[in-house]
Amino acid sequence: MGSASTQLIVLAIIAVFLILKLRSVLGTRDGFEPKNDPTAKSAASNRKGPDLTVLDGGVDADIADHVDVKSMAGKALAAMKRAEPSFTVDEFLAGSRQAYEMILMAFEGDDLETLQMFLSEDAYDSFKSVIDARQEQGLKVDAQFVGIRQMELKDASFDGATKTGEITVFFECELTSVVKNEADEIIEGDKTAIKRQRDEWTFARTMGSDDPNWELVETGG
Repeated sequence: MGSASTQLIVLAIIAVFLILKLRSVLGTRDGFEPKNDPTAKSAASNRKGPDLTVLDGGVDADIADHVDVKSMAGKALAAMKRAEPSFTVDEFLAGSRQAYEMILMAFEGDDLETLQMFLSEDAYDSFKSVIDARQEQGLKVDAQFVGIRQMELKDASFDGATKTGEITVFFECELTSVVKNEADEIIEGDKTAIKRQRDEWTFARTMGSDDPNWELVETGG
């Protein structure tokens, strides 16, 4: 037997070994091939699912994860995305979560400089009036932020003429807070008592503008 014949036999043995090895790892496909079932489409189409708007060939999960995409809020968020394609609801909510803690603690600590960075003029005036009244009485707040228990996107609107987007978010947080007088004596509250606070804040921004910052324009609770 020539060397060429010997090589062919060796290659054939190797090929058989590889086929057997692949079958042992992957298994066989016999009996599992998908077949075209004419009733499958009709059965699938009859299934009831969430009523979602299809955008650009698919549901915009970034919106659908937070609101009904066919609601006014959902349509407003979609309009914001058209005005600014890089905008995402998830990123906005992550930013608003951080902003909520910063603004709340700045308010409790009489930090007007920080408040001015994050608030609209009207909202700033409202916060400042409370701080001014507190300081006139010689009072100060000692607060510690514990964490956010819950947050939820409640509403959204978009003004096509001005390209102004507004988003309202509900926050529920935990914090400790006491009020002290000029002698640094606690006159209200308990440092060890964790209390819950609930707020609904509305943030606004001109979509597509160079300024990436959202402003707090309205508060409620």
